[in-house]
Amino acid sequence: MKFKIVSDSSSDLLTLPQVPFASVPLHIIVGSREFIDDAAVDLELLEKTLSAHKGPSGTACPGVDDWLRAFGEAENVFCVTITSALSGSYNSAMSAKREYEEQFPDRFVHIIDSLSTGPEMALIIEKLQELILSGKEREDILREITAYTQRTHLFFSLETLRNLANNGRVSPAVAKLAGILGIRVVGQASPQGELQLLNKCRGEQCVLSNILKYLREMGYQGGKVLISHNANEKMASALADSIRENFHAPDVRFYPARALCSFYAEKGGLLIGLELG
Repeated sequence: MKFKIVSDSSSDLLTLPQVPFASVPLHIIVGSREFIDDAAVDLELLEKTLSAHKGPSGTACPGVDDWLRAFGEAENVFCVTITSALSGSYNSAMSAKREYEEQFPDRFVHIIDSLSTGPEMALIIEKLQELILSGKEREDILREITAYTQRTHLFFSLETLRNLANNGRVSPAVAKLAGILGIRVVGQASPQGELQLLNKCRGEQCVLSNILKYLREMGYQGGKVLISHNANEKMASALADSIRENFHAPDVRFYPARALCSFYAEKGGLLIGLELG
């Protein structure tokens, strides 16, 4: 196997249609229960368990052995992880890279810290697939995917920040604002891969207007957009339609988030990954 793409499960991808791919699951821990973010995870049960649980909850990143199993026998591995600012997944993957390349000196692993999550990771993975299928050599793929990651971005809209606050990702004071009287927060992934809150909105129309405004300010011109949602298909569809109409974007897709992104986005949340330039 000449090329393989690997990511942790925060990319929301389980398979790719034309290139060997492996998803390495993160774990969601709710009290004494543990949910593994793989193909078998029960998302409905996870949501019910989180809603009923009053104590702390959290996540656990893949271990080195998990990554090594995912690398398999590939000669060239391109691996995409959730932002290192929010998870130890990147550091674990880097440890696996060193061990893998020591064991197999003729093989190559490149780890991409997405500085993001969810749909922005999926954009990077889809681009990797495109480059591999085009027949490019490893060095060309490395150069082009590095440039591509400078042209992707992530926005988000969240109804609640409870899980993020419980895990130290945002301050409790900020978290209290979300969910009060219909207030939602709109934010983005910062250049350092941290959560950056941009505005507070009351109502879905305000959220949609703000996201379109931020897209214009970022210089978005109709590139590919992926939108993941947690139990909010209606708003995801409305946002997709607005982007198509306002920017004449030909490739705008939306889909339900899997376990890890659902945990942090929480019910009603949207994650928006896009290509710039």
